[in-house]
Amino acid sequence: MFNTKANMTSGKAVLRRRFLQASASLAALGMVDSSATGAQPAPRNPGLTLNVRDFGAEGDGTTKDTTAIQAAIDRCSVLGGGEVLVPAGNYFTGAIALRSNTLLRLDKDAAIVGTPDFADYPVSQVRWEGKWILGRVGLIYALDASRIGVAGPGKIVGNPAVGGRPTRQSPLRHPALIEPIGCRDILLEGFSASQRLMWTIHPTNCENITIRNVTIRTTGGNGDGIDIDSCKHVRIDGCDIATGDDCIAIKSGRGSEAYKLMQTTEDVVITNCTMADSIFACIGIGSETSGGIRNVRIEHCKFTGARTYALYIKTRVGRGAFIEDIVASDLDVSGMTGGFLNFNLTSSGIQDEAPVPGEEGIPTVRNIRISNVRVKDCPVLVDGTRIHPAKPLDGFSLTNVTGTCAKGISLANVRKAVIHDIKVTGFTGPLLGIHNVAGKGLQGATTIEAPKVPDPVAAPAQPYQLR
Repeated sequence: MFNTKANMTSGKAVLRRRFLQASASLAALGMVDSSATGAQPAPRNPGLTLNVRDFGAEGDGTTKDTTAIQAAIDRCSVLGGGEVLVPAGNYFTGAIALRSNTLLRLDKDAAIVGTPDFADYPVSQVRWEGKWILGRVGLIYALDASRIGVAGPGKIVGNPAVGGRPTRQSPLRHPALIEPIGCRDILLEGFSASQRLMWTIHPTNCENITIRNVTIRTTGGNGDGIDIDSCKHVRIDGCDIATGDDCIAIKSGRGSEAYKLMQTTEDVVITNCTMADSIFACIGIGSETSGGIRNVRIEHCKFTGARTYALYIKTRVGRGAFIEDIVASDLDVSGMTGGFLNFNLTSSGIQDEAPVPGEEGIPTVRNIRISNVRVKDCPVLVDGTRIHPAKPLDGFSLTNVTGTCAKGISLANVRKAVIHDIKVTGFTGPLLGIHNVAGKGLQGATTIEAPKVPDPVAAPAQPYQLR
């Protein structure tokens, strides 16, 4: 049953080879060099492959296969690593933990289907709306593992019975679908995933992540597609995402807890993706930004529908920290109910019970560059008025935008703006309205009213301490 001899010489070969292939493909797209995801040269021997059927998995859709699948993963890891194969069938399971040096591969007609029983999802510290709380781990999860992955072409299906939000009566967070926490070198590629009323892919405090050619379908509120939460060196490429909330959300925690931890999300590249959202935004940056967000690049993407805006950059007074160096280019935008781009840097999201006080709690936002955008029947091109005058947006460029829109650009409290080659038609009113904006390309702009400024956050009687 086990090819242990081959495994002893190349137990980690499979995962290394997959990461190397993923990095090489992304490098060919000009996104990242082959070392950025931590890949190393792979030995020639293909390594170990274990079949979950050999460990007792039935795949009949009714028998709980959790123990059998977990046994195959655990065995693969202790033998040095390799692939765990899930052949055709419907595998009814509770939470499954990935171990270091293992890749879970789903055959074409294989589906992992979550159970409806909360007891099948262990309780751990998990992130929820920017806070570490007790909650149920994901259907497929990993804790402090390295060189892990899930590959298709099969399916992963969450059970709608375990979707939803925690409540005062039931405070444990509900399980996400795929959730690595504190992990390195993660590969998710080539499978489809469906979920309802909860996040689909939620890496937290992880580094070196490739999510490639994944199809995601979710329904209902809180049905995010991919939530990148306090992670570094992330590549999302070629994904097809249609969701009941943000298609992709980029976060780093909320309030004084996250501000003290300062677990920054940085170096995120999103390319060649198609996104449609029925409740909020295609890509949301924030509003949980208290650990900081920097170096996000969005290129060659299609936004085909959103309840609000295609791009929504959001935070609030009391978050503190920063959002900086956000670049988006070569975008096709249609089907937006709100518009293309929205900034809400003063009042987005729920206020934390321990916000960052004073001027320190006003987020710093700088260097946002948007170019080469094609919009179709866009209600609003840019709504950029909810920006705090005490910390203006420092550096915003919008260039080479074509297509049709009903309303143009509104900006308030911006420094070093660059607006040029905006060649849209169909709008009523002024193309550009500004308040307290300085920069280039502002000729002919009309003056708009100053936006309302939120009250400052008062300092607490006792300084915040992690506890």
